[in-house]
Amino acid sequence: MLNALPWPETVLVCLSVLAAGFLRGLTGFGFALAAVPAMSFFLPPSQAVAMAVLLQSLAGLKDSVTLRGTWDGPILKRMVAGAVVGTPFGVALLLVLDPTVTRLAIAALILVGLAMLMWKPRAGFGPPSMPLAMVAGLVAGLFGGFAAMPGPPAVAYFLTTDTPAIRTRASLIIFFFATSLLALPGLIWGGVVTGPSVVMALIALPLMLLGTWAGGRAFARTSESGFRRMAMLVLLATAIASGLRGLAGLV
Repeated sequence: MLNALPWPETVLVCLSVLAAGFLRGLTGFGFALAAVPAMSFFLPPSQAVAMAVLLQSLAGLKDSVTLRGTWDGPILKRMVAGAVVGTPFGVALLLVLDPTVTRLAIAALILVGLAMLMWKPRAGFGPPSMPLAMVAGLVAGLFGGFAAMPGPPAVAYFLTTDTPAIRTRASLIIFFFATSLLALPGLIWGGVVTGPSVVMALIALPLMLLGTWAGGRAFARTSESGFRRMAMLVLLATAIASGLRGLAGLV
């Protein structure tokens, strides 16, 4: 239980949040990818997910102020609208699909998408497609609903456009803030978010903000091509993590 977590484990949870916050500040995504598996060594998986959602919701309140004017509003509106539609269907799929097969399928889809992005010539990147933004948001909602992985469709969408890295990063941070808010009521209703988990999130929040700040400083020294390479590497890590979890469920 969170209220009985010894201080050494509490410190390790906070260090996991710090490291994941750096990744979030650097790329705009990947916080849950890094934080949830690390925190799961010390917390029940459901509590680790609740912590990640709470932290992204709390940090997003600050980001919505500090990043104002840097994100792409028209894209975000459509992606969030798509996620609102897709998330309930994702939850419904969770109830009927084998999670092991689902994780393997997600890993395969991410790898296929990465291959397409890597072979896509630079001249092929164009202005963002608004209809495609809504589709990306819908698929992100599906992924988030049945696998807690809304990131890959949203990141892949931005990587196919000529959106500058600074707007891509800001838009992704705000999009995942929105998806966390969408997930929060269900977690509260399901009893996953508790008083102790809120206290733990508040303890870890300053370290998440510190990591995000440090990652943002590193991002400021990153080129457009460097940002794109980092985003692809994080997507690859997502595919590997999802595939390994799926394979673990088969053995």
